Amino acid sequence: MSNKNSHERYARQIILPEIGPDGQELLRAAAVMVIGAGGLGSPALLYLAAAGVGRIGIVEDDVVELSNLNRQILYRSKDVGKPKVLVAAQRLRELNPEIIIDAYQKRFLGSGAYELASKYDLLLDASDNFATRSLVNEVAVATKKPLVHGSVRQFEGQATVFNYRGGPCYRCLFPELPNGKATTADRAIVGPVPGVIGAIMANEALKIILQIGESLSGRLLLYDALEMDFRFLKVEKRESCPVCGRW
Repeated sequence: MSNKNSHERYARQIILPEIGPDGQELLRAAAVMVIGAGGLGSPALLYLAAAGVGRIGIVEDDVVELSNLNRQILYRSKDVGKPKVLVAAQRLRELNPEIIIDAYQKRFLGSGAYELASKYDLLLDASDNFATRSLVNEVAVATKKPLVHGSVRQFEGQATVFNYRGGPCYRCLFPELPNGKATTADRAIVGPVPGVIGAIMANEALKIILQIGESLSGRLLLYDALEMDFRFLKVEKRESCPVCGRW
């Protein structure tokens, strides 16, 4: 670490034997891309920045709406109408001026998605529609990047890790995608649920960077906030998978 302030900033995690100064250097050298800066992306981005991940890319084309504020904790009332990605980047720079924030005010689409992903070590899918999730997965597999995935609806959430150490990908779990422009964006949601799942996503990313603990690869975590229940489902890699089965 470069100076005394850096050591003090990360002191509470550096004292963990699983991290230490060497682990903090791994975090500083890491580059993570987060697709989506909404309910899931907000907590994930905050924790990644606070932990000292050295380079964070944010891909988001939406603007802040008043109805976002019950769960998208990066934003304030004064931000309504502003581009999310620009507000998010500024907030993260204020939180941790020692790291680099790349703000991409665009959708994760087409060949440009592959070019963007190639600049980062791992991807976090915090998007809200099936088409983007499918594309993020295809890009992760093609570029050989681990993919941390989360989704939420109402009082429930899911999280897992795809394309990691020979594990399954998104299409192993969901071989058939919904028809049309299916989205989760307009579903009812209580604010703390994406907070819980987004924090889990950030933690999975940190574990992958640090090479510690057991990842969620091959396991789908199911969270029920009403019943306060966590369950796990096994996810198998499929040889017939239409995406990772080709590689």
